[in-house]
Order: sequence, then structure tokens, then C-alpha cells
Amino acid sequence: MAFSVVMPALEMAQETGKLVAWRKAEGDSVAKGEPLLEIETDKAVLEVESPADGVLAGINAQAGDVVPVGKIIAWIVRPGEVPPSEVALSGSQVHKATAPTNAGAAFIPAAGTGGTQISPKARRLAKEHGVDISSLRGSGPGGEILASDVLAAAESRSTSPSPAADIETLSSIGRLMAERTTQSWTTVPHFFVVREVDAGALVEARLRSATDQARGIKLTLTDFLVGLLARVLVKHPRMNASWNSAGIRLNKEINMGVAMGVDDGVVATVIHNADKLDLDEIGVQRRDLTERARAGRLRPSDIAGATFTISNLGMYQVDAFSAIISPPQAAILAVGSIADRVVPVNGRPAIRPMMTLTLSCDHRVVDGVRAAVFLNEVAEAVREPEKWLR
Repeated sequence: MAFSVVMPALEMAQETGKLVAWRKAEGDSVAKGEPLLEIETDKAVLEVESPADGVLAGINAQAGDVVPVGKIIAWIVRPGEVPPSEVALSGSQVHKATAPTNAGAAFIPAAGTGGTQISPKARRLAKEHGVDISSLRGSGPGGEILASDVLAAAESRSTSPSPAADIETLSSIGRLMAERTTQSWTTVPHFFVVREVDAGALVEARLRSATDQARGIKLTLTDFLVGLLARVLVKHPRMNASWNSAGIRLNKEINMGVAMGVDDGVVATVIHNADKLDLDEIGVQRRDLTERARAGRLRPSDIAGATFTISNLGMYQVDAFSAIISPPQAAILAVGSIADRVVPVNGRPAIRPMMTLTLSCDHRVVDGVRAAVFLNEVAEAVREPEKWLR
């Protein structure tokens, strides 16, 4: 039986993916789960694994090709088996990033642009922002006008830089960040709850944690916070929920997104089922995700399925900040630095290591009371980490 290899879709907004490189050649034997190719999406460069054991055959997309999501680009077959020719793609069904082409039903001709294609989302945004699409030059395959092109034009018009100003061209990740944060901020009703908490016990617990010599893992404060948050979320399913057009979805898994800085911006990698992992397992996964993110070698599963996100800027000496929610998640926790402050302890002034937590919530999913109760329990977990993590 032949297994198809397709250009994966990680999100609804993704329309195409760029093939960066094949890790195997035509005729090579591959094992299920083995890295097969690298693709570039609007999020990151990702590794795609083989869907089955067998032989790689029927390759019809090469490095540099931009392929519509869901399209078959190769097959995994049994030794001696011929890939199914009746459904295999012809070379014309993939396209070069620089070649004019139609990406499929996701694009429609833009009126007044001589047949240039435009996605429905981009057309809607152009109407909302009053952008003349006939004046745009699309950055998508074949010059298609993308939503990011419309948003960039709208922002450029509002800022009106002088002719002498330098313009920095955004990467695909940078453009996606701009689009997503704009969409989230303008469509999700944010509210914020702030709590200052004594982090003394958390700091001491981290200092006591032994370095895993076998795997070379040194636990970070983020590792502790991921473990604590995941366990508190078990008791607060609404905070782990998602918003969609049908209502509120209560997610069965607790998948912690961890915001990480990379050269082109920020990506949120995902530690799946974090509530079921011990600290060492969280540390191992966080380290591996960090290394792959910085090397531009993330896999699709590394950035998919987050149900709650933590963004920690404490290592950059940021006292406190408010983060923008990543839809369809209901909340994100922003963590500031730990700093000594004078606070009352048993009615007397004392110097304690304090940390500020800011919880951003989607008011469609979470109300103020739920958010306050959740954040109070997070503060309790920070004050008594070993009670929650044992």
C-alpha cells in the first residue's frame, strides 16, 4: 500500500508551504517517523516526518517549490512498488516561488489588477482598512496578494514615512506576527489581571534541583512555571478552553505553549500533555524545542495544538508586561523578572524576591472572577512549588 506525502497545513490561514530540502532522495529507504523533508511556512522552517516505512518514490516537488497545502508531493511505497500514477501530481501542479501561478480555489482574481490573485481573507481586510488592492504588489506565489500585504499597506499608509526613511522588509515570520497580533488585538476582547507574588520558594526549589548529568539538563524557572501552570490548569478547565464560532471548547489535553525568541521574531513551541510530565521531562522537551527553534528545524508537532501559553521575559530584566492572546486560546500568562522588594511580612517590612504575573484573558471565554481565582491559585503554586510538583 502506498502512503502519500502531502504539504501539511498547520492552521486555517496557511495556504501554501515552501519546500526547503528533501532529507531523502528518490529511491531511498525511509522509516516511519524519520525526518523526510524540510518545509517553510509562515510560522517557521519545519521538519516533516515520514508517514510510513518504505521507499521514497514519485517526488514531484523540488527545493524552492511552493506547493498548496494538502497537495501530494511524493509517495512512500513498498520495495518494487510503483507510485499511483492516476492521482500523482504532475510537475505543473507545484510551482516555483518566482513563477506566476494560481494556488487554487483559495485565491480569486483581484478586480482591476490584470488578473492578479487575491485570497478571500486579504480581500476582506482590504475592504475593512480601505486599501486599494489595485495598488498592491503581492508577496505570495506568482504575485498573489496575501492578508499580510494588505495589513502592511494599511500600516504604511497610517505611518506615512518620509521618502528618506529606511524600510525594513519583514520575514515571513515577522509578517505573520504582525498579522496575528493585529487580528487578536482587534477581534479578541482582552482584559488583564495582575498579581505580585513572593517567588522565594520557587527560586530555592530551582537552586536545589540537581542538574541531570546523564542528559545535561539544568532546569530553568520557565520549566518550573510550565509544570506549575499545567497542574493548576487541571483544576481550571475554562482557562484551558478555546473560543470558536460554535461556542467554548473545553480542551481535553493541557498543551503548554512557550514563547521563544528567534532571529525573525517569536515562535510559541508546545510541550504536549505538560500536566502529566515531571520536571526533568519538561526540561528535556523545552531544551530540545529551544535548540530546534534557534536552528530553524522545528517539526509541525512542535508548534501545533497549544491550549495555554506562557511568555517569560524575566531573564531580560522586564518588571512586568501584558501579552497578546494567541487565538483560539483563552489566555496567556506574562512573567516578569524576580527582584528584591520591600513588602510586609507578618506585619513588618521585609525584603523578598517578588515576581509580577499578568494574565491576559479572552472575555468571551473567561470572566473576571474565574481569572482572579485561577491567578490566585497560580500564586499559591509559586509560593509552594514542591507541594504542587511532587
